Amino acid sequence: MDKTDATTPTFEAAFRRVDEYIQRRMRADAIPGLALAVTTREELLGVRAYGHTDLSGQRPVTPETLFPIASIGKSFTCLALLQQAERGRLDLHAPITKYLPWFQVRSRHAPITLHHLMSHSAGISMGTDFTPGTRYDVYQLREMEANPPGVAFHYSNVGYKALGFLLEDVLGQPYHAILQTGLLDPVGMRDTRPALTNDLRQRVAVGHIPLYDDRPYHPSLPLAPAPWLEYGAGDGSPASTPADLAIYARVLLNGGQGPQGRVVSEESFRQMISPAIQIRPGISYGYGVIVGEVDGHRCIWHDGEHVGYTSTSQCDLDDGLAVVVLDNGPFDAHGIGAFVLKTFRAALHQHALPDLPEHTPTRVTNAAEYVGRYSSDGHSFALEAANGELHLLWGAERVVLEPRGRDTFYVAHPEWSRFLLRFQRQDGQVAEATFGADWYTNERYQGPTTFEVPAEWKAYVGHYRSHNPWLSNFRVVLRKGKLVLLVAAGGEQELAQESDGSFSYSRFLDEQKTVHPPERLHFDTLVDGLAQRAILSGCACYRFFTE
Repeated sequence: MDKTDATTPTFEAAFRRVDEYIQRRMRADAIPGLALAVTTREELLGVRAYGHTDLSGQRPVTPETLFPIASIGKSFTCLALLQQAERGRLDLHAPITKYLPWFQVRSRHAPITLHHLMSHSAGISMGTDFTPGTRYDVYQLREMEANPPGVAFHYSNVGYKALGFLLEDVLGQPYHAILQTGLLDPVGMRDTRPALTNDLRQRVAVGHIPLYDDRPYHPSLPLAPAPWLEYGAGDGSPASTPADLAIYARVLLNGGQGPQGRVVSEESFRQMISPAIQIRPGISYGYGVIVGEVDGHRCIWHDGEHVGYTSTSQCDLDDGLAVVVLDNGPFDAHGIGAFVLKTFRAALHQHALPDLPEHTPTRVTNAAEYVGRYSSDGHSFALEAANGELHLLWGAERVVLEPRGRDTFYVAHPEWSRFLLRFQRQDGQVAEATFGADWYTNERYQGPTTFEVPAEWKAYVGHYRSHNPWLSNFRVVLRKGKLVLLVAAGGEQELAQESDGSFSYSRFLDEQKTVHPPERLHFDTLVDGLAQRAILSGCACYRFFTE
């Protein structure tokens, strides 16, 4: 594309459309601050900054404001590994123990290789960040049973930490120095810092988390400043600006070619963006990037989530366009980036710009399927459909439900906000509802209504907390004869007891999983018949006084 095209009214109109969209999203989602950049293969089209760096409203976000980019940095780690593989220092298909001898897991399967870790197919735990990014996170994997490597995708931050420590041991340098000399300096990313350190704190936008950390977030609920975390591990430690991340996006759009030469060879870049393991049909993971088709275009992307921040980097390889979005709260950076990319793709081809998405958080297209009365142990609620919405009738109150996924809703009422309201089907018809530990049925339900459970399970029910900002709390409830893990953000999963007395689980509800994830939950320290500690994939949490 000729450089003069970047200043045509077509792109100006695209930025006006994006400005209007972002302003609407920020109002609707209560986003404090956000910054974005759009680039082609050749040049930066523009940077936008919106809102404020904190809730006081005193400091506006500017193009120079730093944001943690979190897991977008996983591709930085992979580029560093590919560089060393090109120089003959690493074999990506060798066992990791060749380079990190102390790495160990409980496994009866083939050895875990660098390739497995880079593609999230190692069959190891996701990790819970129960230490501040230290080697002990990786060392404690020896206490966990691993699944067969190379079989299924299971996202693992702790696996990328291992890769960062491997680079340090092979090169004899700190991870942040490896990124600085191998990537940031050669491509001219002068405003990117390879690690979050205290001296950056005044330049980094303040992160925000829900004030109520024990329930799903809703824009009507207040936010609070997130804790500040120094970080320097290989699963995502850099902080950057939109313009600097756009420089990196141009390296990806140009197949690994930077402004001063190649960052990695063409062959290495092909390895990076080639599907290594399927996430779901049509979407795979490569090395530090997700690869797949979006709207018929070959795309690579990755999202990031740091405590108090979300981010996304999305590259359209066919059209040579990329978008970066950074914000300072628990928001939908990916969805925002997808609309921005769609808008500039239309502008590039001189098509009509997409309409602004309607903000209709309460619209339910199949509301009639849920209508009825649901009962549980002497109390009940009813659902009615009206004007494309689903209303919960509870006592004298009528509450509008908001969809949060398939058969899942948020109820914007103080007594219903702690969990998501979920529905289950029998023969395609909605027959049951669950809310935390409560189980409801309607007249369509057919099946047992009483269930036997091992007596010792009752000792595990409760609310558990830790000082870990990544895993501050979770609940364990008994429901329909099963122990169920309830994650504060709204995810849940039934627990299955293993032969050693521990429980296996999936941290988030995932209908696409092909093997049971290698996560484990242990209970111990019984006092007055109740477990006082629950160790979830290495993170110790303790019984709390709240329900």
